[in-house]
Amino acid sequence: MASLSKKNPNRYFDPDPKQRRIAYELYETVSALPLLCPHGHVDPKLFAKEEASFGTPAELLILPDHYVLRMLYSQGIPLETLGVQRLDGGPVEQDHRRIWQIFAENFYLFRGTPSGIWLADELQSVFGIKDKLNGKTAEKVYDKIEAYLARPAFRPRALFERFNIEALCTTDAATDSLSHHQAIKDSGWKGRVIPTFRPDAVVNLLTLGWQDHIDALSNLSGIAVDSYSKFISALENRREFFKKMGAKATDHSALTPYTEELPPPEAEAIFQRALKGKATEEEAASFTAHMLMESARMSVEDGLVMQLHPGSYRNHNPFIFNLFGPDRGGDIPIQTEYTRNLKPLLNKYGNNLNFTFIVFTLDESAYSRELAPLAGHYPAMKLGPPWWFFDSINGLMRYRLETTETAGLHNTVGFNDDTRAFPSIPARHDLSRRVDANWIAGLVVRGIIDMEDALEMSKDTAYRLAKKAYKL
Repeated sequence: MASLSKKNPNRYFDPDPKQRRIAYELYETVSALPLLCPHGHVDPKLFAKEEASFGTPAELLILPDHYVLRMLYSQGIPLETLGVQRLDGGPVEQDHRRIWQIFAENFYLFRGTPSGIWLADELQSVFGIKDKLNGKTAEKVYDKIEAYLARPAFRPRALFERFNIEALCTTDAATDSLSHHQAIKDSGWKGRVIPTFRPDAVVNLLTLGWQDHIDALSNLSGIAVDSYSKFISALENRREFFKKMGAKATDHSALTPYTEELPPPEAEAIFQRALKGKATEEEAASFTAHMLMESARMSVEDGLVMQLHPGSYRNHNPFIFNLFGPDRGGDIPIQTEYTRNLKPLLNKYGNNLNFTFIVFTLDESAYSRELAPLAGHYPAMKLGPPWWFFDSINGLMRYRLETTETAGLHNTVGFNDDTRAFPSIPARHDLSRRVDANWIAGLVVRGIIDMEDALEMSKDTAYRLAKKAYKL
């Protein structure tokens, strides 16, 4: 039976002996640093109670992971057979052992991918699995993980502490009551799990069920949102509540990074049409652009870091979206322009030293052409790390090569894991720390920096940049 050998201590490093030696030396200085997770999608419910568990191995490693679902679906495997619930209540596989068997038989599909690296690492490092996962080993591996998950040492809080996580930020809708975060606070547990304010569902006027979200916003804020001005007041109310609950940042998703400031009467007119269900796509796009400006204004005033994640064409596959809903692997990147689109926002707020604006991209061609020059000039703007499709060995390396010469290192914000799959967090951070160590070692080998600078840069990329940028 095939088994996994001991992990290569030089994994992900350059094959050049000198660079590999320096990379390992640098990595060793940061490998034990605490993990900062300033942006991600782990469910805070996992930490609300001491006895909370991850469920079955399938619930832990397959069902919440859209990276896994999209790869399997791309090979013609119906999501129903993976236990993904249909919106219409149609039949889906309920036997989690059968779901795991399908996953294991197709695990070879992840060879050479970031998901394959993360999954193999967590199977070995978190659960001590020595057998290579495939159809023949599926049942044995499932049994072992299931047995571990039944132990107190493998409950979410225990793993949080074992992983040496200093802070984990979740992503929470503006209309979230944050009841799970309150339960964490009330429990007395010392783990730091804090919310992040995400208002997309109320800002995007064409969101499915938008009026329901507005009603929820009214109820939670205590402000009847029947006008644009009250909408703004309700958002400010919720931001204040999130801050009291420990939030350090906001997060905004938009198809494009287009920003513009609408005159108040025009914003009011669009909002009123939305309340009547009559807003057009053009009006919705203008309103989103305007609300990015308003969100920046609010961040200047309340100090919350503002993150922008543009460029994802959400739910590209209507067949999957209509059957299963969002976050099932059907989101696709688009080409994105930043210089002109962000000009209104940066001209108004980019010079403000009290504002931190972290911009991500799914369009790598924008790194050296636009994003690095913008971040290398405006004091408020910082570059988010490689995101989603580019959170990989090659993606992380391309990011450093395309941005550092223009933006420098300190106009970037370190690493964040952006994951729903909690057990993959150590593997993701380990990969990032190794790739950065390898990149920095290459600078040493080529005589660009010395070892003293290299050691400082390693600590910056692994820990200090994220702590500073996100005020953690």
